[in-house]
Formats: sequence, structure tokens, C-alpha cells
Amino acid sequence: MSVVGFDSGNESCIVAVARQRGIDVVLNDESKRETPAIVCFGEKQRFIGTAGAASTMMNPKNSISQIKRLIGRKFSDPELQRDLQSLPFQVTEGPEGYPLIHARYLGEARTFTPTQVLGMMFSNLKGIAEKNLNAAVVDCCIGIPVYFTDLQRRAVLDAATIAGLRPLRLMHETTATALAYGIYKTDLPESDSLNVAFVDIGHASMQVCIAGFKKGQLKILAHSYDRSLGGRDFDEVLFNHFAEQFKEQYKIDVFQNARACLRLRAACEKLKKVLSANPVAPLNIECLMDEKDVRGVIKRDEFEQISAPILERVKGPLQEALAEAGLAVENVHMVEVVGSGSRVPAVIKILTEFFGKEPRRTMNASECVARGCALQCAMLSPTFKVREFQVHESFPFGIGLSWKNSTPETQDAAADNQQATIVFPKGNPIPSIKALTFYRSGTFTVDVHYVDGSELQASSKISSYTIGPFQCSKGERAKLKVKVRLNLHGIVSVESATLMEEEEVEVPVTKDAAQEANKMDTDETPSDAAPPSDAAPPASAEADVNMQDAKGAADAPGVENGVPETGEKPVQMETDIKTEAPKKKVKKTNIPVVEVVYGALSSGDLQKAVEKEFEMALQDRVMEETKDKKNAVEAYVYDMRNKLNDKYHDFVTDSEREELIAKLQEVEDWLYEEGEDETKGVYVAKLEELKKQGDPIEERYKEHMERGSVIDQLVFCINSYREVAMSNDPKFDHIDLSEKQKVLNECVEAEAWLRDKRQQQDSLPKHATPVLLSAEIRKKAESLDRFARPIMMKPKPAKPVTPEAPPQPAQGGEQQPQGNADADADASANATANASVDADANAAAAAAAAGAGDVPPASGEPMDSDKSEAPPSS
Repeated sequence: MSVVGFDSGNESCIVAVARQRGIDVVLNDESKRETPAIVCFGEKQRFIGTAGAASTMMNPKNSISQIKRLIGRKFSDPELQRDLQSLPFQVTEGPEGYPLIHARYLGEARTFTPTQVLGMMFSNLKGIAEKNLNAAVVDCCIGIPVYFTDLQRRAVLDAATIAGLRPLRLMHETTATALAYGIYKTDLPESDSLNVAFVDIGHASMQVCIAGFKKGQLKILAHSYDRSLGGRDFDEVLFNHFAEQFKEQYKIDVFQNARACLRLRAACEKLKKVLSANPVAPLNIECLMDEKDVRGVIKRDEFEQISAPILERVKGPLQEALAEAGLAVENVHMVEVVGSGSRVPAVIKILTEFFGKEPRRTMNASECVARGCALQCAMLSPTFKVREFQVHESFPFGIGLSWKNSTPETQDAAADNQQATIVFPKGNPIPSIKALTFYRSGTFTVDVHYVDGSELQASSKISSYTIGPFQCSKGERAKLKVKVRLNLHGIVSVESATLMEEEEVEVPVTKDAAQEANKMDTDETPSDAAPPSDAAPPASAEADVNMQDAKGAADAPGVENGVPETGEKPVQMETDIKTEAPKKKVKKTNIPVVEVVYGALSSGDLQKAVEKEFEMALQDRVMEETKDKKNAVEAYVYDMRNKLNDKYHDFVTDSEREELIAKLQEVEDWLYEEGEDETKGVYVAKLEELKKQGDPIEERYKEHMERGSVIDQLVFCINSYREVAMSNDPKFDHIDLSEKQKVLNECVEAEAWLRDKRQQQDSLPKHATPVLLSAEIRKKAESLDRFARPIMMKPKPAKPVTPEAPPQPAQGGEQQPQGNADADADASANATANASVDADANAAAAAAAAGAGDVPPASGEPMDSDKSEAPPSS
């Protein structure tokens, strides 16, 4: 199981993986830790990440960036409209009022949804992780901003599905930062809470989180944010400043040129970083527009002055977070600053003045979110054992449910019959399940909405659920329990609806029956409760909804956080009573629930998006393979041309050399003209055509270089076996002379074959086809070894064992087993001698085999290495 954390930022993305030794941030193809969040569409393929960033300047109108600002938002959103003014690519309003991105891909105009483009980015990040882990990546944890709406969270999940990922959790970026900060702390207090404020100023937004830490846990006390306050706003201030200056000074308007805008924005981003460390910074751009070089300079004081409206907004989220947490400034013990936009000195100054303490930078400002996500993924994974650390997350929005009473007689009465209740108040724990009880006589609809839609700048409606059809057996209004789930991703849904029907039955109340009845009545209300007119009145509904509080009490079984129910339950009956009594049994029936999520992708559209991504990924793969084959042809041309005049000079005739060089020149010219844009198969055929002429030359060179060492190995093998066969050592006396003669004959035959072949080879020039090949020499050595090894390794026959002598009494009344001692000594000596002979034979065979192998053994006398004698018998 993969354990991966993704931080997909507005400007760049980071991938972190969990290993046995900790969390590592992996490198991309360019060995960089950050991958640009850019997708560039070309004429033949897509360029994503670092490749996309390299193509942006040359193809700005087809380079899609800042995609995180587009997903899950209406085209008419004022914030989105402001963002689009600075983007070089075209975005129009699509179906249902959501944005569509326009780009030219494969030579034709195409449209893509923001979710599709985000899926392409996830595919690239997935590839980076898989290349690093050498394993498939499916399960992961993805960081998202805390202000993402329900629709935006669903869009992220859809994008992950398009990329073939299965997120175990969508985690708030500030919570991931808090987890990465706290899990390594060993000095956390056990009773009092250590309150830490995390201020994350990223490329496009600012998020503030106050977390309380205790030993082994963290609890999120407050969330606050500003969606449009980030590092890019400071870049935009500098951009507008210099755009106006250059318009007056150089009479050029960069707004009329997309490439000039990109170059000036990139220069302003570098200028901002220089101003963070220096009081003054220059700006120089060559040929910005109309072949004009531009210059400028700005002081830090001037930069802070023109950025004053942005800096004034920094305190807003800080004050909101403190108010929501119910803390005074002095109760915040530490302030941690992260995010790429947090390096502006003026921002640090504001934070210092507000909290009364210097902000700390103990964490990597860019990588902490990805590390926290990888840690969370490891905690959810069964393959890793992580230190016990609980994360108590809170939901930043209030979620309510609304429904209608009985069907109104007139349309004007519809608003009066609408009822609503808050199911998950702001700050509710994640995950949670709550249950509502309804009394209905037929199919009805429940709407899920935000309690306060104004703070979202989006539609307050989330989804609608149609519950039914169903029938009540008694013809009265049916009692239904509706479970609403807030899952780990922060997505709200109606999980199920259950029809509760009471039936009176006569049952013996035994011990087992009482336990069963208690289990069945878990979700019952008291039997004497009278149903209201048509729907649960607000008070009773509110009481039912509030059965689960922040401590985890729940009215429904199977709560995600594992806390048991504490709703109204019947009193336990005495287990020893065995009389019959009337009992009301509850029959539970699941009711169909149909979901409609406003603005979400349907399952059919999602499947089409997955198929399109597969087709585009296949096209990218084919183009990459085509480039590799083209590069292989080009590399072969240059490499072979150099070697023909250097290493291969003596192994090719002059006519062959001239012919091959002419062919190489012809292919090189073709590569840069007609062959500039060909298919993979054409390049493969060209390379094979060149190798038909070049491979024989290369083979002659290789044979010449290898032949000497291989001949030495064969000669060593021959000499080793000849020496063993001619040895007069008594260790080999058990081997028959005829067998030794066969080994000698085989050695003589191999030597004669080698001598004859060497004479033929020495008479040939180097450019001629060799008659003595290294493969043949190796084969000859192996053949000699297979023949001689069994003969020379034949074990020496064992001596017959001397029969035991009868024991004789010894002097002094003590018996001495002399005969047994003599027999054992002889047997031991015999076995030792045999072992010595076998060891010598094995050493000789090993030496000969080494001679037949690829690497010649060390020089020495293998046949005389072990000459230990057996101890004489007593």
C-alpha cells in the first residue's frame, strides 16, 4: 500500500512519501522538490509540471495555471472574474454556469473543465511518486484549503479519480501543518493545552489556524481565512507599478502582449524576493516588448507603501481566529509562519505587533503541508505503525437541512411551510453522523445548505435528497430516521433513510429475549410519544439532531469516530423474569434515497473524463517514445562518425568507411529536414538500417578487445587439468591411468584447436571477419571442464573398517578399551585422508572451472594447496 501526501498548491505542487525512517519529499524529473502547477497543451502532446513551465513563455495562451482558483466555482463569481483578468488563457462560461478552459491541442480547439485539468496535474504527481517508490500509487492524502466548499471538495475527489488515485482523506492544509508540527514534539503538556497559531500565507490565499496541543493529540480550536490575500497580490502590485512606469517612460503597454505580461510578472516575483533581504532592488528585462530593453528600481519602503491596502487585510483573519477560539492574545503561546508569501518583512512585522511575540520558522515553509498529509496517510494505512497521535478536526462552516411540511394550497404559502434546522454547527468535529426523525405519509425532499452563505461568496445550496417512495402498513404517517454524514473529506450527504414500524407481539421475556429487544430498540423513541401533525416539530427535530455532541455521543450506530450511542434507550429488564408480557417490536426498512448535487459531475461524465485522460496519457507516452527513438538515431549518427575515425579506424576498410560516413551524413540531413516530424516506426527503421552497416564493424572491434583475455582463460583451464592428470601425488592414485589419459588427450586436442585457430586469425587483417570468436573459445573451455571435472573429482574409495577386538580388563581394576580406540583412530585417519583427497580434487576442478569462466582465477598452485596428513593411529 502506497503512503503518499500531495500538496497541490496554486503555483507549485509537492509530493511527500512515508518510509520506514520517516517522511521524504521526492524529487521530480529535474531533481527539484517543487513541481510547477502548470499544464501546457501542444500540437502533439501535453507538457505538465516542469515541462509545462518551460513551454509557458513560448505558448502562453495554451498554458493553464492557477487551476486551484477555478475548480468548483461559478463563472460569475466576482473573485473568479478578478483572477481571470491576469490569466493569459481563455476561459468562458460553460453549462450550468461553470467555467470552461479553451486551448489548442493536437491542432484543434478543445475545451476542458477545471476538474479535468486538475486531474492531469494529479496524474503527473502520481507519476513522480511511482517513479520514486518503484510501485503503483493509489491511496493518498491530499491537502486542500480550509475554505473549499462542498462542491470544490467533490471536484478534488473527481480529479483524483480521473488520475487513478483514491484519497483516504482530503485534509485541511493548516491541519496538516499542525500535525507535522506536533507529532514530533516530545515535550507536549499532559493537562494544560499548548496553543499554537499557524499562519499560512500562500501564493493566492491566507489561512490561520489555532490548534491546542496535548500529549498525543491536537485539537483545532479555530479556522479563519482570506481567499484572495497571498504572495501573488504583492507580485501584482509590483507588476502594475512597473507597467505604468514603462508606459510613461518607454511608451509600451505590456497589457497588449501576453508574453510581455508573463515576463514582467516573473521578473516582479524575483524582485519581491530580493526586496525581502535587501532595502533596494533593480529590475532589468531585455527586449520586453517592441525590441525595447526596460530598467527600473524600487525601494522596500516604496514597495510597502504601495502594498499598504494588502497589508491592512492581514489582521482580519488573525482577529477572526482569536474570536472563534475564545482566546486572548496572551493565551497563544507560539506563532508558526509557513507559506511562500510569508517571507515579506512587512507581514512578519504585522504578525509580531499583533501577537506580541516573534513568529517562529521551525518548519519548512513550502513542504510542511505535504509532510503532514503523508503522516495522515500513514496513520490511516495498515502498513505503517505511527506514534499514537489523535487529530480532532473541526468543520469551518455551519450545515443545515431544510424541508417542507404538507403540500401548500397555494404557491405563496410555500415559504411559510419551509422548515430548517442546523445539523452540523460551525466547528463541528470531523467526521460526524447525526440523525433526524421525520413523520411523513409519502415521498419528500430534504435540502442540504450552508447556514451562512454570505461568507462563502457562493450559492448556499449544496445538494437535494429525495427520500421515498415508501408505504406505511397502518395508513398513518410513517416514522423515518434520516442519517446525515459529514465524512473525513468534509463532504455532507444523507447516508440513509429507515422506515420505523412498530408491531405488538407476545414474546417470553427471557434473558436472551431481553438482550435482543434492547438491541432492536436502540433507535426507538418512547412508545407513548405522539406524532406531530405532518413533520417533526422544530423543537423535537432539534433535540434529535443534537443527540451527538462534540464528545461523540450519537443516535445512530456505526459512528465513524467509533463512539457508542447514548440516545434514549428503554430500561434494561431483569434477566431472571420469565413471564410473558406484551412488547412493541420495531420493524426497520431501508428507504431509497436519490441524491442531486448542484454542479457536481455525474458518474457518466466522470467516466468519460477518465477515458479522455487515458487517451491523452497514451498520446503523451507515444510522443515521448517517438522522441526517444529520434534521439537514439541522432546519437548513433554522431557516435559512429567519431568512432570510425578513432577506435574503429583499423577495423574498417577505406571504402567501407567512406560509404558509412556518407550514409550517416544523409541520415543527419534527413533528421533536420524531412525526418523532423516522423512516427516512431520510421525512426526505428532508420536506426536498424544504419546498424546493418555499423554492427559488423563494432563486432570486429569487440572481438579484438575480448579475444586475448578469453584465450588466457582457456589456456589456464588446459594447463590446470593437464597438471592434475600428470601429477604423481598419492592423493590421485585411485584414479585409473586410462581415465587420466583421456583428460590429457582432451587437453591436447583443445590446445591444438586453439593453436590452429590463432594461426588463422593472426594471418587476417583487423578489418576482416574474424575466424576465432570469443564465444567459441568460451564454449571450448566449458566443454573441457564438463569432460574433465567428473574424472578428476572422483572420490577415493573408503578403507574397510577393522573388526572390534573383545574388551580386556586393565590393571588396577579399571577397563581400558584399547581395541576400540585403535579402530576408531584408523577410521578417523581414513576419513581424514579421503577428505583431504577430495578437497584437493575439488580445488583443482575449481581452478580449472575458473579458467573456463569469464574471469581468470588468481595465479598459484591449486593442486598443492592442502596437504594435511591424517594423524597416525595409536
